Amino acid sequence: MARKVFFSFHYKNDNWRVNQIRNSWVCRPEGEAQPFLDKAEWEKIKQKGKTAIQNWIDDQMKGCGVTCVLIGEETAQSEWVGYEIKKSHTDGRGLFGIYIDGMLNQNQVRGTKGTNPFDNWYIEENGKKKNLSEIYPVYHWINDNGRENIGKWIEKAARAAGR
Repeated sequence: MARKVFFSFHYKNDNWRVNQIRNSWVCRPEGEAQPFLDKAEWEKIKQKGKTAIQNWIDDQMKGCGVTCVLIGEETAQSEWVGYEIKKSHTDGRGLFGIYIDGMLNQNQVRGTKGTNPFDNWYIEENGKKKNLSEIYPVYHWINDNGRENIGKWIEKAARAAGR
């Protein structure tokens, strides 16, 4: 069965790296992802304000059963990645992360490891805070052979969410 995946990431820093990962998934028979936004389109949406950005994100997430957070240097500080994580959790999507440090960008520069954005969000369970990083797994694209395993990670996340 084809899985539609929403890829969440810090656009400015990681667009090039993310495109490599996204394309490795979309090129498989089971892979589908939301349309990719180019810089000009993203800038137009940003100019319309926060509500327009949220509406665009909400629209792109429709029909996606899984959200994959691609974690670069500044991903954890991104307001919009935070929104996407929170929305994915609240909506019951499968959710997981992939560290993308070590991958080259368009200038042949390797990214450095960022912090886990799931650490920024928590739920209350039995009166105690539980970080989303305790719930959702995070893999490493290079060290965990992401090109071969991304399909398995997506399926695992989908099953964990009952999708």
